[in-house]
Amino acid sequence: MTSQSINATAYLRKSAEDHTPKPTRVLDFGKCRGTRKGPVLLIGSGQSARNFPIQDFSDVPMITMNGAFSMFAETNIKPLFYVCTDRDFPNQQPELFAAAMRESENVGLWEDQFSSGIPRPSGRAYALKKSPRLSTVAALCSRDDALVRKVSLWSHRSRDIGFSKNLELGFFDARTVMYLALQLSYHLGFDSVFLVGFDMNQSAGRFYESSTDVRSPCGLDQHYESRILPSLELMSKHVVGDDF
Repeated sequence: MTSQSINATAYLRKSAEDHTPKPTRVLDFGKCRGTRKGPVLLIGSGQSARNFPIQDFSDVPMITMNGAFSMFAETNIKPLFYVCTDRDFPNQQPELFAAAMRESENVGLWEDQFSSGIPRPSGRAYALKKSPRLSTVAALCSRDDALVRKVSLWSHRSRDIGFSKNLELGFFDARTVMYLALQLSYHLGFDSVFLVGFDMNQSAGRFYESSTDVRSPCGLDQHYESRILPSLELMSKHVVGDDF
C-alpha cells in the first residue's frame, strides 16, 4: 500500500468519525434535584390550553410533554423540561419531537431511546425509569419517604399507585404524562404548580390536533378510574401541603 493510499484511508476514516453522531450524555436525576424554587407551569395538551397566552408567562419556568410542545413552536420560549413517556410519539410526530429535542433546556426520555437513533437533544438529557414495584409486605415495611405509596392488603393494583418525590428512585406511572410532570416538579423543588391543559375529557381531543390529523392513542377514559383518579387522590392527601 502506497503512502498516498494510506493517507487517503486515514482521511476517509477521520471524515467518517467527524460525521458520526456523538452519543448522548445521559445524566442522573440527582443532578437536578432541589435546584429550583417558586412557581412552575405544566403545559399539557388538553383543549383548554388552545388559547393560553403563553407569552404573558414567559418569565415563569415551564415543563411540557408529548405534543404539547407545539405551543412553544412559534415562540422564543424554551421549556425548562420536556418529558415524553410515549415510545411511539417520535414516529407519530417526528417534526414536533425533533423540535422539542432541539429547543428544550432539559429532556426526560426512556434511557434506551437516547441510543435508538432519535434526534440528539441540544440540552441536558435525563433517563426516566419507573419506581420499583414492591410486594404488599415490603410496601408496608418500607421507610423510604421519597416514594409515597398507596398500600392495600386487598388490592394488588394499589401497588402501582404512588408519588415519587425523588426521580432518582423512579416515578409512578398513572397512565398520563402530566402525573410524571407533577412528580418532576416536586423533584426539582418547585413549590407552586399551575396546570394548563390538564383536561380529563378524552373526547375533546388535543389542542394541537385537527379533525384531519392522525391522532395518537389516548387512554384517559380507560385508565381514569383505575390509575389516574387514585393517583391524584393520593397526591392530594399525602403530598400536597404548604411546600407544594
